[in-house]
Amino acid sequence: MSTTRRQVLARSGAVGATVAFSGALSELFTGTAAAQATGGRAGYGPLVRDPDGLLDLPKGFRYKVLSREGDPLRSGEGKVPSNCDGMAAFAGSRRGRTWLVRNHENRMDARVPVPTVEGLTYDPAAKGGCTVLEVDGDNDVRTERVGIAGTSTNCAGGPSLWGTWLTCEETEFKAGEEGYTKDHGFIFEVGFDPRRPTSVEPLKAMGRFQHEAVAFDPGTGVVYETEDAFERPFGLFYRFLPKKPKGGHGSLHAGGKLEAMRVPGVPDLSAVTETGTSFDGIEWVEVPDPLAKETPIRFQDFGKGGITHAQKLEGCYWGGSSVYFVSSYARSEEGSKGDHFGQIWRYDPRRRRLTLVIVFGPDTDVQLPGEEPDNICLAPSGGLMVCEDGEGAQHVFGLTRQGKVYPMARGAQNIGTPEEPEWGEFAGVTFSPDARTMYVNCYKPGTTFAVTGPWKH
Repeated sequence: MSTTRRQVLARSGAVGATVAFSGALSELFTGTAAAQATGGRAGYGPLVRDPDGLLDLPKGFRYKVLSREGDPLRSGEGKVPSNCDGMAAFAGSRRGRTWLVRNHENRMDARVPVPTVEGLTYDPAAKGGCTVLEVDGDNDVRTERVGIAGTSTNCAGGPSLWGTWLTCEETEFKAGEEGYTKDHGFIFEVGFDPRRPTSVEPLKAMGRFQHEAVAFDPGTGVVYETEDAFERPFGLFYRFLPKKPKGGHGSLHAGGKLEAMRVPGVPDLSAVTETGTSFDGIEWVEVPDPLAKETPIRFQDFGKGGITHAQKLEGCYWGGSSVYFVSSYARSEEGSKGDHFGQIWRYDPRRRRLTLVIVFGPDTDVQLPGEEPDNICLAPSGGLMVCEDGEGAQHVFGLTRQGKVYPMARGAQNIGTPEEPEWGEFAGVTFSPDARTMYVNCYKPGTTFAVTGPWKH
């Protein structure tokens, strides 16, 4: 195991330092609904330890457990699957209700697979997929069922412009490998009401690679995609140009063109260290073989100018006139050109400009938020929530317009031992349409929480 930032800081005496990041935080909140960030100027105060040992929150906040790994699904289809990951919230079937669509990043060794359901299963051998919950205004669960099954390693994804969920497979296994009966590494469109049914046919034109997240440009219908590749040469940042942009449910099956981002002269984004650094004239190069029939896309020949890579490309969202994406970390010892503990990038398609907006660490207090940002959510009133996926204690933390980093939640479920405690990462943070509830998953043990309290709007 490689040396972690936590171990380095402990040896250097840096434990106890303040949360460190640099960059123009105001850029992250462009286009949100209100001027004041959700956390106000000072967040919500210190976290209070949960006597039930599940979730620590600031004073005045409370949680409700909506769903827990291994419990029976309310549909009777089987058990709540393991490894709760990316998630999104949509307006429910009745006033005051909310749909939650939740990924399960299950590989073949998953403890609790997504149950196979007739008409909703892509590959009967695969154990991943999505489940769908509907909750009422009191966050009582009204329905809970399988949304799609027979997929693999469903990590993140993103909502479409027409109210469906695009679930992303973070794998590249082919039929015959690891026991799978079909190729994997695709995006699927998941619906949750009769008007927008789920399709078990993959969106092949959007590429076959280790998908992480997607974000739509609401003006043009272009879809941006991140690739969380674990080994060199690491992942790419993509855009998909649909044949039927903004075409509604099922329109992405019409196909389109997949392109990868080239930053001229920059083969690896981790080499960029100064926030505010911008690159104009960003190029988009057509992917030679989107289905990666012989060679994974990141290894394909993109011509004389090559292509731009980055380690651990994860969260992706649209804000204002730009798309933002996260590089969770980069480590030179693993093959990256540079080292960091989290970057957030902004791409402005009108100007064809890429800007490094935020860099996290390395002087972060390891007991406070700030290591390896993953899923990102723009809170309805203007704040930013980020799920932490690193070593040690795991948090959901907020960023305000005033530059304040504050802890919003801390996982209290110890999955290690009393002597060597461990905590599961957070994922899938999202807000209800009425902005009164924050929903978030603990990855392990798979748990979905609804958090309510005195949100500052």
